[in-house]
Amino acid sequence: MTRIVTSAFVAALGVAFLASPAAQAQDVGIASSNPGSLYHSSASAVAKLANDKAGLGMTVHPFASATVYLPAVNAGEYAFGITNVSELRKAVTGSGHFKGRVHTKIRAVSIAYPLRVAWFVRKDSPIKSIADLKGKRITDGFNSQKTIPAMLDAQLATAGLTRKDTRPVIIPNVVAGANAFISGKADAFFFALGAAKVREANASVGGIRALDIANTAENLSKIHSIFYEHAYLRPEKPHKRNIGVHAALHVMTYDAAIVANADLSEDVVYRLAKAMHDNKKHMASTFGVFNLFNPKRMATKLDPIQWHPGTIKFLKEKGMWPPKS
Repeated sequence: MTRIVTSAFVAALGVAFLASPAAQAQDVGIASSNPGSLYHSSASAVAKLANDKAGLGMTVHPFASATVYLPAVNAGEYAFGITNVSELRKAVTGSGHFKGRVHTKIRAVSIAYPLRVAWFVRKDSPIKSIADLKGKRITDGFNSQKTIPAMLDAQLATAGLTRKDTRPVIIPNVVAGANAFISGKADAFFFALGAAKVREANASVGGIRALDIANTAENLSKIHSIFYEHAYLRPEKPHKRNIGVHAALHVMTYDAAIVANADLSEDVVYRLAKAMHDNKKHMASTFGVFNLFNPKRMATKLDPIQWHPGTIKFLKEKGMWPPKS
């Protein structure tokens, strides 16, 4: 059943999920995390694409994190959202930090890109490895981004550490963590490669450096057991878009994804999926991380996560359904 929302309700809540295709063309909302985050920049690129290439008037609605706004997408208050496949799985199964709250109305629309995360320190810091974080002040807490603590645990475990071996600087989210680092309250902060806030931190402190995770079977096993079984260690090299990467290294990686409310019309999702498939350069021109977007990998097997019928319709037309992996 399609949910009909009055204009007064839309004005009151900033709701972008409307019933008819005509209304959706006027304003289709995508929920994201705060400005400076990877998700906000990504949502901005997707919104520009939707406006320019898909005939959808998409607007970005920032929240503290996907932990906060995925329930709003599930409730139909926002048409789209951006998240990662690990948190998405927890949301649809009612596990982890969503324990007891099964979100049955969220559907996958497209894999966006590999989401690469790392610890960052000052370029001239004596901290050269994750092992060197022992006894240091690191960003921690993340009460509004509850998917992150397991990532911290997994990365620290590759060096034989736990968070008890460090000095926690309690912050609510990654943007606040970067601000704590910039102000000198933290020796290391956790963030995604390519994010605007990482670039800001780099400029603010005279240079930053990402910490490597050795690409070993043992380390990958630790990451799988603590964080997510489909995470992997991705090689990265110095590049103007890889702020903080000064030499070849590996970082923990998993997929970011665009999602939608299950009741959103098939046509709207079809148009966005088609626009994404056909216009990688357009998205990358707005936000460089979309250079990592692979149209051939728009869909992967994400069971028990379900795919939106609009995406399925498009991918069937392209001979890309069902997903091979």
